[in-house]
Parts: sequence; C-alpha cells; structure tokens
Amino acid sequence: MEKIACKNCKKKIDPKTFEDNLKVCIHCSHHERLGARERISCTVDQGSFKEMGSEIISEDFLHFADLKPYAERLKEAKIRSGLDEAIVVGSASIGRIGIALGVMDFNFMGGSMGSVVGEKIKLIADHSIKERNPLILFSTSGGARMQEGILSLMQMAKTVSAIRRLSEQNIPYFSIITNPTTGGVSASFASIADIIIAEPGALYCFAGPRVVKQTIKKDIPDDFGTAERNLIHGQIDMIVKRRELKDLLIRLLEMFPR
Repeated sequence: MEKIACKNCKKKIDPKTFEDNLKVCIHCSHHERLGARERISCTVDQGSFKEMGSEIISEDFLHFADLKPYAERLKEAKIRSGLDEAIVVGSASIGRIGIALGVMDFNFMGGSMGSVVGEKIKLIADHSIKERNPLILFSTSGGARMQEGILSLMQMAKTVSAIRRLSEQNIPYFSIITNPTTGGVSASFASIADIIIAEPGALYCFAGPRVVKQTIKKDIPDDFGTAERNLIHGQIDMIVKRRELKDLLIRLLEMFPR
C-alpha cells in the first residue's frame, strides 16, 4: 500500500501505522482531524455508544443560495461525511462510567453550527441532566452556519442556556477542543465548561489568524490562536495528546461524585 504524506511535516507514513496511531504523525506528532465516528470509537468503551436524535435533520427553510443552493450543499455534506449533520450525540460509557457525549465533525460543512446542531446539544444536555451523567462535547467548527441566517446565531444563546442548566444541577461538563474550533462555537458552549482540554496544535479562537491579519493589516504571532498560546493565557486548562485522552477522562470522571 502506498504511503501517505503528513499534512504538517510532509514525511511519508504507512497508512496502517497512521490509523493505528489514531491519525497522529509518528514523525512530528501532528494531530490530523478525526471524523465523529472515529472519535467515538477511540474514546468510549467498545459497543457502549447509543446515538440519539438521528432523526433531526437540517432543512433549507430560508431557501438560501450562494454559489449553490443550501439544499444542495446539505446533500453534498451528507455524502462527503457519511453523516446527516455536523454533530453526533448519544449516551455511552468511558471506563464503565456513564456519560452523555457529543462529537462534532468538520467534514460536514466545516462543522458549522446551525439549528440542528443547537437542538442536538440541547437534547444531549437534557439527557445528561435526566440521567445525572457528565457531559463531554468534542468541538471542531468554523462557526455559525451562514445559510441559516440569524437562526444559526441564536444557537449560541440556546447552547449556552442548555449547558448552564448542568452547572445549576452540579453535573460536570468537559469541553474537548480539536482543530479548528472557531467562531460561534468557540464563543458559546465550547468555552463554558468545568474543564477545557485541547489537542496539541488545535486552533481555538473566534476569528482565525488569516482573517485577523487581513483585518488589522499587521503581522500577528506565529502561535496566534493555538492551544499552546491559549494555555499560557489561561483560556484552556490543559493540552492532552490524543492517545492519552481516554485515560485522562476516566481519571477526571472518577473525581466527581455520581
């Protein structure tokens, strides 16, 4: 089988080695994006995940069109990602501890947050409260979904409100930042967790470095928006390598009373 090149260091990697290493480069430790199903598979106990809300799908209620109609973009996103929406939610266990889980997928329209993403986060937050199980959300997103207009921006308030109810019930919420997490997602539910964990090198900011540089017409630091810079400035609690994340989550979950 032909070797593949790391997107960061460009060195060649055997595909099986790459997959076995959870899509982390063995040469430079670059963390390549995982799809939602891949993330679930390497995070929760085998066979424990039970999906919820799969019947909730996006509709082109504004009849929006840019270069393509929104309805066509949705069809393409479903084919490209193998998913019906930019987030998968459900119940699962990690180390035999019950959790509520949500995992975003950048392959579905850049992980953009529209009405369905907001509704699914509310759904899994409500389930977390009902079962009194900790909530874990994996974020990766370019921000709000412009094809849904103001209704996509409303999801920022909706998701924050849903998550805040967990805090009122003393139920733990962990936010896992993966590359990239920007825009309305970074400014809403991804940033209000009890513990915020990022993968190495993940971009975590509101506006990305290219947009900021074009706007202010000045050079910006090379590490602008990276997990490492956010850790220095207290915006996240820790950076954890992908292979070490499951064990860390088990240790954190065991710290909280159930």
